[in-house]
Amino acid sequence: MESKMSKSELYLASTKEEQQFYDDVRSILQTARNSAYKSVNSIMSKAYWDIGKRIVEQEQNGTDRAKYGDYIIRKLSKELSGEFGTGFSIANLKNCRQFYRTFPKDSIGYTACSQLSWSHLRNIMRLDSEEERNYYIQEAIRGSWSVKLLERNIKSGYYRRILSTQLQDLSAENYEFVKDPYVLEFMGLPENYEYKESELERAILSHIQRFLLELGRGFSFVARQMRISTETSDFFLDLVFYNYILKCFVIIDLKTDKLTHQDIGQMDMYVRMFDDLKRAQDDNPTIGIILCTDKDETIVKYSVLNDSKQIFASKYMTVLPTEEELAYELERNQSMLMDNVSQTKE
Repeated sequence: MESKMSKSELYLASTKEEQQFYDDVRSILQTARNSAYKSVNSIMSKAYWDIGKRIVEQEQNGTDRAKYGDYIIRKLSKELSGEFGTGFSIANLKNCRQFYRTFPKDSIGYTACSQLSWSHLRNIMRLDSEEERNYYIQEAIRGSWSVKLLERNIKSGYYRRILSTQLQDLSAENYEFVKDPYVLEFMGLPENYEYKESELERAILSHIQRFLLELGRGFSFVARQMRISTETSDFFLDLVFYNYILKCFVIIDLKTDKLTHQDIGQMDMYVRMFDDLKRAQDDNPTIGIILCTDKDETIVKYSVLNDSKQIFASKYMTVLPTEEELAYELERNQSMLMDNVSQTKE
């Protein structure tokens, strides 16, 4: 037999104020836990840097530094593991040493100790380029990237794919958002599967959050199959986004085959129409990106893509590329970019 609730219990259970009270307490505890986690992360990352420094200093005392360095790390691991647990394996102590060597005290990486976890920093410090390391540090902090997302972006060459569309290194604030290629492995489309544009669009919309992360900072989704109407015709834009950093709309046209001059002409028309019919007075000029499976150097060179600041064409890949495949694509993009610049100067 169910027990009857008292009047006071009935009143409390039936009010929104009661539920708000519980939610507030949960929020307080969650905030405290998150702060404690970040504080511990910061303290431990700083401790790992200090350990790395002491290891390097101690190694310098050995006559044969290579052999002595291996010996001292093995001995230190044995000393610490018994007292502090498994976090001080030989491999992790070598990471501490590399951490100290990679990030001097006045570097961006050292400063990031207070904002990124040890797992973040351990992934970043394996990169050879200081510019690339600094880029991932800054973006991971700005975007609150998880370790998994950081690993994915490093593996897919996120930084290098942006860099391949430019002639100079990326600075802290000045870099283009257009990548080439875009890596869309999260959609789950097989590499050799012949899908329709509508299927590609559905796959993107099913993973819109991850697609926004691949696009970069500042993007928000606006519409799919947006209709633009003139006095005589209706046109439908595959995907429309807005970038609040660039303060402009971004139209994406999806293609399941190689780029053609018709695709470029169509996007040129879309951008002009959108600017005329949809763009607000305080918006910057609209940008159009054609996503295709491949590009022809001749079409890129002798089309409006060559000197347009509003229209771009990028290849997309439905699986994570190997290092060799990525290197080939990046080298090809840089070559096309240099050819276009040379042609413009002539």
